[in-house]
Amino acid sequence: MKKPCTVLIIFIMMFGVIIKTGCSDRKYISSRSSSQKITIGFSIDNLQQERWYIDKDTFVKEAEKLDADVIVNVAYNNADTQISQVKDMVAKGIDVLVIIPYDCRKAAVAVNYAKKNGVKVIAYDRLVLNADVDLYASFDNEKVGTLQANAMIKAVSKGNYVIINGPSTDYNTVMINKGIMDVLNKYIKAGQIKIVKQIVTKDWSADEASDSIAKLLKDDTHIDAIIAENDTLAAGAIDALAEYHLISSVPVVGMDADIAACQRVVEEQQLMTVYKPISKLATAAADVAVKLAKNEKITFSEKINDGKYDVPYLKIEPLAVDKENMYSTVIKDGFHTVEEVYMNVPKSQWPEDKNK
Repeated sequence: MKKPCTVLIIFIMMFGVIIKTGCSDRKYISSRSSSQKITIGFSIDNLQQERWYIDKDTFVKEAEKLDADVIVNVAYNNADTQISQVKDMVAKGIDVLVIIPYDCRKAAVAVNYAKKNGVKVIAYDRLVLNADVDLYASFDNEKVGTLQANAMIKAVSKGNYVIINGPSTDYNTVMINKGIMDVLNKYIKAGQIKIVKQIVTKDWSADEASDSIAKLLKDDTHIDAIIAENDTLAAGAIDALAEYHLISSVPVVGMDADIAACQRVVEEQQLMTVYKPISKLATAAADVAVKLAKNEKITFSEKINDGKYDVPYLKIEPLAVDKENMYSTVIKDGFHTVEEVYMNVPKSQWPEDKNK
């Protein structure tokens, strides 16, 4: 008679996630010796956005705490380069590949190559389609869109909306847009809201976002609200609005809570942003990567379909951030300091530190 598995559930308070080790549907076989040091390959698509530096540094720091080495490669927005770099890391003997895919479809080539060579794979922040990764570690991206749309509806319940999406190569844009439209559809059907333009940008380009909004304004398109899928796109939109002296008239929302966006929020140039606690994601992903390398069986209660397979999903909740809760979220978490966020605001208007 087969002995039943015992599942150990570890609740890690500082992560805000539940990791279960013990039983799993996935069985891992590795030829590595228990005495060998674990090596993780971290493949990053680019370092253009501020947040990726935080992801990288936090992940590496946590992995090193767990006595693992990390090889970091940056593909600089090139799918072929990313595939080549992954193959090189596999040749160097990595135990686990953690990949932020530039192209959600082409990255499957890199994932399949790694898996065929006995390397476990974590898709980090962005899903790789049709690849059956060992884990997808990310935020609830549909909720990101829901938070953005709800905030905008509260500010502008009627009028012309523009949605600025990220690139088609990033599947997060699909999920964020779904969250947005799930909220807006009933207002569209009621005739309260009209989507005058859905813009798709390449590589999350602020310049493309700015040029697209400027063109609409030049063509006398009336815009009441702009939902930008991240803060880089929001910055581009706000630059265009500034040229037409419309910053105070057209609310803009974004995502990532980068420092410039947080400054715009408290200065009332941007309505809100969505804060994704990156340290939780990076720390949890590093912890799971080491467990995978050690062949510890891991299962998660959530799954997500990658187009072909249902893959385990480590999901972390995002938070809506506006001027009112900036201190209790982004600043309290240590993501940014009060001095950084409020540097352009008179000190008499800074929020009080309730811990003093």
